[in-house]
Order: sequence, then C-alpha cells, then structure tokens
Amino acid sequence: MSKYKIGLFGFGCVGQGLYKTLSENNADAEIVKVCVKNKEKERSIEAEKITYDAAEVLGNKDINIIVELIDDPKAALEIVRAALKKGKAVVSANKKMVAENLDELIALQEEYKTPLLYEGAVCGSIPIIRNLEDYYASERIEEIKGIFNGSSNYILTKLFQEGKSYEEALGEAQANGFAETDPTLDVGGFDPKFKLSIILQHAFGIRQHPENIFNWGIQSITEKDIAFAKERNLKIKLLAKGHFDGKVLSTLVAPHFIDEQNPLYHVENEFNCVLINGKYASDQTLIGKGAGSLPTGLAVLSDVIALTQGYTYRYKSADFTSGSSLSVEVYLSFNNIEDIDKNVFTSISESYVGSDYGYIIGKIDLKALQELLANANGVNAVFTSGKQAEIEIPNLTYSYAS
Repeated sequence: MSKYKIGLFGFGCVGQGLYKTLSENNADAEIVKVCVKNKEKERSIEAEKITYDAAEVLGNKDINIIVELIDDPKAALEIVRAALKKGKAVVSANKKMVAENLDELIALQEEYKTPLLYEGAVCGSIPIIRNLEDYYASERIEEIKGIFNGSSNYILTKLFQEGKSYEEALGEAQANGFAETDPTLDVGGFDPKFKLSIILQHAFGIRQHPENIFNWGIQSITEKDIAFAKERNLKIKLLAKGHFDGKVLSTLVAPHFIDEQNPLYHVENEFNCVLINGKYASDQTLIGKGAGSLPTGLAVLSDVIALTQGYTYRYKSADFTSGSSLSVEVYLSFNNIEDIDKNVFTSISESYVGSDYGYIIGKIDLKALQELLANANGVNAVFTSGKQAEIEIPNLTYSYAS
C-alpha cells in the first residue's frame, strides 16, 4: 500500500496526464480521490474515486498530498489555502493563481510548515524551477528569457512554416489540446507573463507581480508582418524576458524578431525553450514540450515524487528597482498612419507608409508603447533590437507598394 495518498482536484488534460504517468511509474503514491464539477462527463478512472464535494478530499485524514489542476484561479487559491492550513502538502499547475498570490502562498508555507510545489505551472516538461533552486543556487544569474508558451509557439510555427492563417493555426492548436477555447491567456502574452513572474522569484529572489510586467501577444500579427520577417530571413517568437544587473530588473513579454543564429529560431511547435545567462556558467539552454497532457502531467508527477522525498523550495530575496521605463526598439505596423503619433518615438531608423499598411522601426519608451498599443486600432508591435533584443534588422526596401 502506498504511503502517500493523493487528493486530486480536476481531471482534465493535465489531470489525466498525471493519472497515466503515475500509473506507469513505480512511485510511492496513489490517487485515492478525484474532485470534479461535471457530473455528466465520463471519466477514465474508477467511479468510486470520483467525488463532487471538495470537503470530502480536503477533510480526508488519509490524504497527505493535494494536487490542484483546475482552471479557475480563484477556486484554486481557496483549495490551496485550505490544504496548506490543514497541513497537507500541495502541488499546483495553475500559473495565474501562483503568480498573482505568491506572497501569500510563501507566507502560508512558512506559517504552517507545509510545502507547495508548482513546476507544472511553468514551461511544461522543462524542470526550470528545480534547476534554478538547486543547480543554479550558487550562480549569479543575469538574464533569463525564452519561449514560455507552447500554444503561441505552435501557432507561429504554422504561420511561418506552412503559411496558414492565424485563424487556421489557432483552430489547429485548439484541436490538438495546445490552446483553450478562449485562447486570450496564451496568444495575448498573459500566460508567459504569469510564468515569468514565478521564474523571477526563483532566478533572482525578486517578487514582481504580473500586473507590473509589460505584455503584448501575437493576436495582432498580420500576413504583412509575417512577410516582413520572411523577407529578412527572420522569424517571430513570443518571448518572456527578465534581466537583472544586481540593482535594476527589466521585464517584458512580447513578440521578437529572431535570426537563424539565435537558438530560439529553431524551437518550433509546442516546444518551450529557456535561456539562462549567468556570471559563471554563461549561456545555458533548456528545451522541452511546453504543452500537452503527458509533458505537463509528468511535471506534476515530478513534484509529487519530490514531496515524497521531503523537497521544498528555498525562497531567497533581493532588493531591486523596476526598469519598466526602459527604452526599446520596435517594429510598429499599422493600417493608418493617422493613428500613430511619431513624436512618441525618441528616434526612427526606418519607416514605410502605404495606402493600407505601414511600419515604423524606432526607439520608444516602454510605457509610451504600452499606451499607444492600448489606444490605437490595427496596430502591432514586434521587438527588434536594443538592450532587450537579439538582432539588428537590415535596412531593406519593403515590397508592399501604396
């Protein structure tokens, strides 16, 4: 009989992945109860293990590990709070819940001497948090960045490699279980923002609430933006970035132009990639599937096994100043030049204006860019070069004529 009894909340994509990976591994843990909402849905688990009452799981004295895998962040927080207060170890894959409430969750762990692990909330099968906590514990990390969202990367792969429309690529991602019915969190850059917020805590010891991280997604990318990139042998990737120089932290999530010398150029489909730059180890690259039932289920299982071995996070802390007023260089495309105030740019290196499309490449304050994107219609931004980017865009003549 297993020593560790799991009470599972949610039996969707990730829950089923956990159930399969756990059943095929010789782990000293077993799922004894699964709490779900939908009473009509058929489940691929024994009926006697199903319950619709959260109290039946949280109040079960035999259950010593709670695994929270539901999609409602508010309900997830209530479950995690209750479990920690009852002295039950917790595993969660809800990145929004963790990112927005990490201060409280750290405090609860300290007060009740009960661990919470959440590797499955960040970058799917890539063990980034465990690496940051253990392998890089003595490293002075200067920058961490990469592709943190498998759904958006899958869509971008289809746009560039297969010439599919955004709508076609999104539909395929949803059909394969890589994107939700409402894809806003993924394509809007919110999902990688939550993940970045969590990673910052473990990479730098810095608590940066997600609401203070700039994010712009791929939802406004047009065929002309794709053509612009292809003309220059570039790809567009949705990147999350955190740079810390020991005093100032600069963060953002946005599409970037990437050239073929960059390792991120070759990361396709639902794969994620994390690049770590440190003082001693220099550049390190971690690649793995960032979406899907089994990869994420495996990440959750690794946390469960870690709990059975007494593993906990060590939360270091660092003082910092936010670098949100950073000047960045972007490619800004638009339908109508009248919607763009050129005065917000501190410098412009290239521009084109046609009858129904144009672009400006220039430097702009990040806060000014955020305001521009929020108030203009038919506008898209892709980061190009400067402190936060990888490459310089060659000054070539664009082929779209007015």
